[in-house]
Amino acid sequence: MKIRCHRWRLFLSLIILCTVLLPTTTHAEVKYKTYTKDSYNNQIWLQPAYFPLDVIGEDLYTTDPKQPTVKIPSPLSNPKDIFIDAKNEVYIVDTGNNRIVHLTETGKLIRYLTLNESPLIKPEGIFVTKEGDIYIADTGNKRVVKLDKTGKLQMEFKRPESKYIPATFVYDPAKVMVDERGFMYIVVHGGYEGIVLLDPKGKFQGFFGANKTALSPLDAIKRMLYTKKMYANEVAKRPETINSVATDKNGYIYTVTGGMTKSDQLKKLNIKGNNLLRSGNKNFGEVVPGDVPIGPVTSGPQLIDVAVDQSGNMIVVDQQFKYISHYDASGRLLYFWGGISAVGSSQVGLLKSPVALDVNSKNELYVLDDQENIVQVFRLSEFGQKVDQANQQTLAGLYQDSEKSWQEVLRMNAQFTPAIMGLAQAAFTKEQYPDALRLFKEAGNQEGYSDAFWQIRMSWLQQNFSWIASLFFFSGLLYVLLSKWTFTRRLSDNWRNRQRIQTSFFMNFKHVFYMMKHPIDGFIAIRYEGKGSYLSAIIILACVYASLVIKRLVTSFSFNASTHVDIYSIFTQFFTVWIAWVISNYLVSSIYRGEGRFRDIFIASAYALIPYIIIGIPLAFISNVMTMSESTIYHYVEQGMIVWIGLLIFWKIQWIHNYSVGETLLNILFTLCTMLVIGVLLFLTAGLTNDLVSLILEMYQEAILR
Repeated sequence: MKIRCHRWRLFLSLIILCTVLLPTTTHAEVKYKTYTKDSYNNQIWLQPAYFPLDVIGEDLYTTDPKQPTVKIPSPLSNPKDIFIDAKNEVYIVDTGNNRIVHLTETGKLIRYLTLNESPLIKPEGIFVTKEGDIYIADTGNKRVVKLDKTGKLQMEFKRPESKYIPATFVYDPAKVMVDERGFMYIVVHGGYEGIVLLDPKGKFQGFFGANKTALSPLDAIKRMLYTKKMYANEVAKRPETINSVATDKNGYIYTVTGGMTKSDQLKKLNIKGNNLLRSGNKNFGEVVPGDVPIGPVTSGPQLIDVAVDQSGNMIVVDQQFKYISHYDASGRLLYFWGGISAVGSSQVGLLKSPVALDVNSKNELYVLDDQENIVQVFRLSEFGQKVDQANQQTLAGLYQDSEKSWQEVLRMNAQFTPAIMGLAQAAFTKEQYPDALRLFKEAGNQEGYSDAFWQIRMSWLQQNFSWIASLFFFSGLLYVLLSKWTFTRRLSDNWRNRQRIQTSFFMNFKHVFYMMKHPIDGFIAIRYEGKGSYLSAIIILACVYASLVIKRLVTSFSFNASTHVDIYSIFTQFFTVWIAWVISNYLVSSIYRGEGRFRDIFIASAYALIPYIIIGIPLAFISNVMTMSESTIYHYVEQGMIVWIGLLIFWKIQWIHNYSVGETLLNILFTLCTMLVIGVLLFLTAGLTNDLVSLILEMYQEAILR
């Protein structure tokens, strides 16, 4: 009995000890999920990079005017912006209450800024300089005001006067940022012209960082075909407006754009307004369709604000899907997390309507929610801290120093692509090129893979140059000697005078090679001399399909980043398009004075693809000894092959149907349109058939159940 009691006491003691010693960084039970994406855009689950630390701004009070000793609740109302100054003090733009709420780092109230001498009306943005000067975007008053550290009004900046500002320009300041020179960058509602740039005295210096107008292919066609008068009647296409602006300790300027734009939603601009991030990046503002209850919303991410932490990492918040995405200083995705809070309840870590965020000197993240009227505070987890540490070493060029840090990150999550990339760069720096080659491929970095292979190839050539040169020399010498021998000539004459097998299949297949040299005569022979056969055409199509598969499988990673080859998908896509082309061309030609028979179109369309076999397969194998420095040669040959096929198809239509050049072009256009119509009809038919089958099955099941 005593032994049992002793065991129970020991067991309870161990539980208590484990509870006490449990690391403070363990916060696995957060309400949101954290993800990243690998190099192939696959979604990867991660352990939390941030965990909730605190909620501030929910217990604000003000003095009762009738009873000065009594405090009454004064919660935030529709707040629109948040800023954390150099002392980690928090400023919240309390738009609904026409005030600025000044809090300590922990959320204790310091003061309210209401500007009694010139009251604020619906302010939406704020910026505090290192010296303590406060700039407020006073939207309702259509101005920006500058206060000193005591909250006293110093200057106000209303709509600037300049001939370079359009008369229709509406000056409604929404966000404001001030650089170290004292120049103000003012984001205005609907300001598609860009950010308004003012000097310290309020003089207009121009528009900054404007987005480009996104034109669809249809718009481009309209611009080519419409007259100026017709195009003037179209709805004007304007750039998307900037939602917010921020800066970092190095003076770079960051902007985010929502709307319908799909690229350059996040920009990192230098003083000249040049975007330093990769142009056209479409991954800014990550979305997780499987986990986000999108509902009726079909638009993309709506980036509403951006902040930059002490490491130079960019943090953006998506108001549409309630996700927060993190990118390093070069624009590479690190991770994204968050999600929508349940309706009718408040869940720590989840968001309902995030409108702004900022980071303090400890890299703690403050997220403002204008529906919950609170600020949620998040702190980096152990995983997030290690990722940040390793990434900073990599960005600083300390690849070998970062190796240990990245290995620790991979120990936590073996699929974290930035860690694999960091180890690849470390291996390359240590001249461990085979390991670097493997890791670069795993990380999906084609440029790094090519550089590592270039080093391996160079090393191999240096080690084997002597016997390679000797092989070429003696091979040339042997050829010269053999060409002079009578025996060789006799063998050559006997080969040329051999009795050849003249079967119909052999002759039809041989016609393919004749057509490569004389395409016009070759297509005329198919139409009027009966050259070619269905069997040879089918064999060529099978070879083209095999070439497509071989090209996907064999082409070097430097030129083909895909790692998964779906043979069935390739088969379906290739033969569907080819058969649709043949049928559409036959239908159009039958109506539009074409002389070609279905047999001629079928055979000639197959023969026209032969360059893909004789060029595509060798090019795929040769790519494995090439690097991206020879990409010009690779793409030149590949594009030349496509041009050759295009010319053969053009000549095929022209001479099979006996068309002029203009008629040939019209035939191609009509054929493509017919293919589109057939595709739409098949899609509709398949959809209606599925609906009909489902209806019949439901009726049958209902009848059986009853």
